[in-house]
Amino acid sequence: MKLALVTIRPKIADTKSNLEKIEKYIKKTKADMYVFGEMSITGYPLKDELSDYAETKDGNLIKKIKKLAKENKAYIVAGLPTRDEKVQGLIYNSAILVHPNGKVDIYNKWFLPTFGPFEEKIFFDEGENLTLSDTKFGKIGLIVCYDIFFPELCKAYSLMGCDIIICISASPSITRKYFETLIPARAIENTVFMVYANIVGTQENLVFWGGSQVHDPLANEIVKAPYFKESIVTCEINLKDVQKARANRPVIRDVRPEIYTDLYEISRKHKEINRSEIARRIISTQAKKIQLMKKIVENSEFKEEDVKKLDKKIKADLLKKHI
Repeated sequence: MKLALVTIRPKIADTKSNLEKIEKYIKKTKADMYVFGEMSITGYPLKDELSDYAETKDGNLIKKIKKLAKENKAYIVAGLPTRDEKVQGLIYNSAILVHPNGKVDIYNKWFLPTFGPFEEKIFFDEGENLTLSDTKFGKIGLIVCYDIFFPELCKAYSLMGCDIIICISASPSITRKYFETLIPARAIENTVFMVYANIVGTQENLVFWGGSQVHDPLANEIVKAPYFKESIVTCEINLKDVQKARANRPVIRDVRPEIYTDLYEISRKHKEINRSEIARRIISTQAKKIQLMKKIVENSEFKEEDVKKLDKKIKADLLKKHI
């Protein structure tokens, strides 16, 4: 399979310009699959304009990508905001994989960064499902940017039979070293091809670094785009390399399923401990107030049993609120 990584500088809320650029690069180089970065159709971040450009699977923006896929007999992966098909008002940060025959697979980003310059949980809802795309070149899994920091997703895809995992991204330069560590790590720990497509340019205080790249199932770098400039780079992917890699490093064979049950229980216990500790501290800091209230009621017409009830109710309300 000939794969083309297209690193573009999308304009915020200028879908006409972005689609024209996407079409230009597709026509520039013949490939079996073209991969663009996160929110490449709409620009990133959209913020308050998000609702104006989010659409369902049958939306106009996706129809234009479908047309390009059909005309060029190629698969196209790109990013845009999509709407929940059932619940009004829910919007996702999505990756789409459009097949040459017009089929559209949509993956909704699971992990939404909301720290530092990122505010995604304010605008997006979290995804809940993994999207496994069956193509004539093999099975492909999709993730978006920050998802790569959570190895469980890629491990799940590999256990579902994925040969290739594609991560589309809008990663600023301050995070480059993290991504360039994680991309080959996800490849070798799952013995899959890891395909990474970033955007470039400057939006607000974010400078996107580009550097789209592909690593083989043993983490060797196959191709890499230049930093901080628009480009298209191509490479050939041979899925037989997946079989060879899994014979060399049988990490899929050696997966211990029970660890995931343990991880679930540990995670739940960790959260319960955290909530209990928070509640304990809150009750502790409220102790003086409770004692003061006791003194007040003790000097009034309240009976001792009323004081005990009041004390019990305050603690119960605090625990109910914070656990």
